[in-house]
This record gives sequence, C-alpha cells and structure tokens, in this order.
Amino acid sequence: MAKTKTSKTNKTSKGEAPAAKAKGINPVASTSRIDIGIASGDRKEIAEGLSRYLSDAFTLYLKTHNFHWNVTGPMFNSLHNMFEQQYTEQWNALDEVAERTRALGFNTPGSYAEFIRLTSIREEPGADGVPDWKGMVQQLVAGNEAVCRTARAVLKTADDAGDDPTVDLLTQRLQTHEKYAWMLRSLLE
Repeated sequence: MAKTKTSKTNKTSKGEAPAAKAKGINPVASTSRIDIGIASGDRKEIAEGLSRYLSDAFTLYLKTHNFHWNVTGPMFNSLHNMFEQQYTEQWNALDEVAERTRALGFNTPGSYAEFIRLTSIREEPGADGVPDWKGMVQQLVAGNEAVCRTARAVLKTADDAGDDPTVDLLTQRLQTHEKYAWMLRSLLE
C-alpha cells in the first residue's frame, strides 16, 4: 500500500550508519522510456536500496556457503545440512532481487568489489580464520539480522513510492531471514 513520502533517517534501528550508497548505479538504456507508474527518481532510489540489499544478501550467502564447507565439531551434521538448505535458498533468491532492479530500469551490482563496497555485513577471514561452530552461528545470526535491517529500509522507500512488487519481494525476504536468524539464535541458547 502506497503512503505519502515522509522524511528519511540516516541511521539504522541500532544507531549504526547505513551501508555505502549505491553510487554510480547505471540506468539500463534509456530509463526515460520506462513508465510503470513510479517516478524516475523513486525508481533510482529503490534500485540503489536493492543494490545494497543484494550486496548484503550475497555476502551472507557466501558466508553461509563457506561455513557449510568448513564447519566441524559436535554439531557438524546438523549445521552442515542447515547451512546447505539456507545457502541454496539464498542463492535462488538473489536472482529475484537482481531482476527487480533491472525491471526498475537500472543495472545491478555483480562484482565482489561492488558487493564489498555496498554491504553492511563485515567481511571475515576465509579459510585461514574459520571460527568454531558457535562463532559461525553467531556470525550468521548477525548477518541475517543485517539483511533484515537493510530490507526494512528499502521496503519503506518502495512502499512510500507505491512500488508494490518490491514491497512484496522484500516482505518475503524478511520473513525468510527473520526465520533463519531465529533458528540460528536458538542454537546458542
């Protein structure tokens, strides 16, 4: 449901600065020919937000896949399987987000350099610095929560602009990542 635009905030709910703005986002061909009922400026702002969301989601996907490969300890089998289910679902969802950005008339980030610049999720050491299973779960809880915060910010922008398809997509992603965070958090209690 579209709402009247309200003032924007520059901090997340935890008081953190938001991830880098998706600078230099390039329109596809001529965005002036796109008339889907969303103003050009709003489409650009939503696409920039989706680029930040995609960067967070890709970073979380990669981290989850890394932990699937490298988990050890008494929780190996359970976590190995859980991580595989999560990274497979996350991988499939990335395409939907990228395609939504394209439908709005903008290119989507697709390089490690762009993802690193735009993500709000802290990059951790790879194979040389793999944490124990509890550390992995803690990082994945934090990563899923970060994805949720980014999704909420973009969802608000999309809702204010009357972009119902983006609102629907991000609502679905929020439901999934909130569930993942809850399931992972439960392992630590």
